[in-house]
Amino acid sequence: MAKEGILLVLSGPSGAGKGTICQELLRTYPGLNYSISATTRKARVGEQHGVNYWFVSHEEFQKMIKDDELLEWAEVYGNFYGTPCRQVKEMLKNGKDIVLEIDAQGATQIKKKFPQGVFVYIAPPSLDELANRIHKRGTDTLEVIKNRLSCANSELSYVHNYNYVVVNDEVQEATKKVAAIITAEKCQVTRNCNIVKDILSNVNK
Repeated sequence: MAKEGILLVLSGPSGAGKGTICQELLRTYPGLNYSISATTRKARVGEQHGVNYWFVSHEEFQKMIKDDELLEWAEVYGNFYGTPCRQVKEMLKNGKDIVLEIDAQGATQIKKKFPQGVFVYIAPPSLDELANRIHKRGTDTLEVIKNRLSCANSELSYVHNYNYVVVNDEVQEATKKVAAIITAEKCQVTRNCNIVKDILSNVNK
C-alpha cells in the first residue's frame, strides 16, 4: 500500500509570488502534482479552463458548496474560490504529493479538516515591493490594486497559522526553500512510522 502523499498548502498576499513559486516547484520537484481550484472570477489573458482554474458560474459554485464537493472555499475580492475535494483525496491516498495555492481563509479551513498538511506562507520582502509587483503585473484595475494593498496587512497576520514562512525576495531561492521543506517533511517520523518495523522484519531474510 502506498504511503499517503503530502498536501502542501501555499498562501500569501496577492503579488507575493506564490503562483510563480508553485509553477517552479511543479517544474523542478519530482512527482509533485497541482490541484486545480474552481473560481467564479473571469479568466485572465493566457489562462485556460481546466489548466489554471475551473472557471464556473456563481450558480455552479453555490451548487458545489451545497453538495459538499469542496475541501475549502472562500470569497476573495468579490469572487469565489474553492478546492474540489474528490480528486485531492484520491491522489493523496495513492501516495501522490499535491500543492495547493490558496488564500489564508481557505488554508484555515483545510487545516481544521486536514491538520497533517504542510502549510507554507509566502511573504513579500516589503509592502513597497508588494505594491510594485502588483502594478507591474498589469492584470488588475486601479480599484482592485488599491483593495489588494489595503488587505495586505490583515492577510500577513495569518502567518501564525502556518508551519513555515518563506520570504520571496528571489524566486529561485524561495523555491529551493519550499522544496527543502517538502523533503524534510517526508522524513518526519510520524510519516514513516513503519520504517523500523519493516527493517526489523527483514533481519532474518
